[in-house]
Amino acid sequence: MSRPSTPLERELSWEDVLGAAERREGERAFLVRLLQLLCQSRGLKAAALYSQGSECFERQVVWGSEAFPASIGPDESAGFEGLELPEGRLLFAPAEEDWRLPKGPIVLALASGLRAAVLKQQLKEQSFVVNYRGVELEALYDVGLAIASMLNLEQLGEEILLRAVSLLDARRGALYLRRGRLLVLDHTLGGNARPEIPLEDPQVEQVLGPGLGKEQDLLPGASHLMAVPVGAEPSSRGILLVADKESRHGVGPFEESDRRTLALFANQAATALETAYLHKQALEKERLEREIELAADIQRRLLPTTFPIVEGFELAGWSRPARHVGGDFYDLMRTDEGRIGAVLADVSGKGLPAALMVSTIHSAMRLLVEQEEIGPELVRLLNRHISASTAPNKFITLLLAELDPSTGEVCYVNAGHNPGLVIRGDGSVGELSSGGLPLGLFGESSYEGGRLHLEPGDLLCVYSDGLTECESPTDEEFGVSRMIDLLRSSSDRSLSEVIGTVDKAVTDFAQGLDQGDDQTLVLLRRSA
Repeated sequence: MSRPSTPLERELSWEDVLGAAERREGERAFLVRLLQLLCQSRGLKAAALYSQGSECFERQVVWGSEAFPASIGPDESAGFEGLELPEGRLLFAPAEEDWRLPKGPIVLALASGLRAAVLKQQLKEQSFVVNYRGVELEALYDVGLAIASMLNLEQLGEEILLRAVSLLDARRGALYLRRGRLLVLDHTLGGNARPEIPLEDPQVEQVLGPGLGKEQDLLPGASHLMAVPVGAEPSSRGILLVADKESRHGVGPFEESDRRTLALFANQAATALETAYLHKQALEKERLEREIELAADIQRRLLPTTFPIVEGFELAGWSRPARHVGGDFYDLMRTDEGRIGAVLADVSGKGLPAALMVSTIHSAMRLLVEQEEIGPELVRLLNRHISASTAPNKFITLLLAELDPSTGEVCYVNAGHNPGLVIRGDGSVGELSSGGLPLGLFGESSYEGGRLHLEPGDLLCVYSDGLTECESPTDEEFGVSRMIDLLRSSSDRSLSEVIGTVDKAVTDFAQGLDQGDDQTLVLLRRSA
């Protein structure tokens, strides 16, 4: 018993073709039936329908023979007869008997069906692209979250590169971060990379351009290279490179869509790097602040907290640094002979470098006082020590004095410091003039001392230039005259009250301007 023939093996009619369309058997089955109907009605052995692509015609359906090639060039016919359609081509093989040129409603139906099939295929491809981009964006979101939470710069660079290589299915990669006019290798994966690249290197422009780099030595041995800036150009943090995209056939070039993906990821990486960098700066700033506070505490301990009690005399001292730590130093001490030593030193500069020199002068002073009497020789030895242990561009002005309470006699040495002031009980003023250069300028400098006698009611004032050179908003200096007037008008007050008066007067004079220099004051008064 013979099996029944199928619709593709027997003669077809328009009713068969339309029935297939109504049953929704698919565009291709519909087109195959149309080709069969065309061949039967026009005396053809076989036919194939091609759609027009970007570079060639691609076969969509065939009937009667598989001899038709899968694709043909714009000017090819592969040995068959041909008929041009609006967006494709119809190839056919005539029968040995008489045949007629395809035309009429069947050709129109073929052209319309071809168009519908192509549109459906395009819609399917676009749907795939949209879905792929959705998955891609989701992956970008996930990797963005992963790197955004990392604050360790070293670990972050490695993670960025690993994620980029995985995202692009690349075999190799490298992350370069900008250091001035150089791109310095931060991390590499899958092979060696150049340790640094000048920004002007033409290869950088090549791999960052719209084309995809091939001939280069940025990643030696890589066949296909692609790079994007990390962050917005021209202030980008660096470049991110990937090389040799994996595929079923080995490695190959990257698509332009890969560049877009890598650029989106690089923008996320730039944000993460900036966050990590700011976090590192914040930690460093916090560490420095702790160290400065510790230095300030150490320096405060260098200053006397109590003053010697001497019958018939009153002593006081005060200092306020311009920053957390300062370059002014003072001390009031009792010697083994029962005398009172007073010193005020002013280091050039401010901040930590000046504070370190304060420590030097403090320790050296304490050691030398135990070995040498207060006077020119002690200052000479102190200068030699300072010259040998400090930078040549640093120096210290110093005024050193020693009081004999039994007589009221004061011996002093002024090493380049502001002249000390003696406010007599009758209102007259004397000075403790300089007797040598500041400490640290020349290692073998010599010094001369001076003497004065304090009568009852006399006040000795030693100060740093941060007080007298304090400026108002109009650039006027507080000056020595104002200091003398304040001291003259405070003869009936305690020295702590005098210090408070000077502090308030200088602060009011500055009218809120930042303190420009360290301010220090040492007072010694013989009771009336």
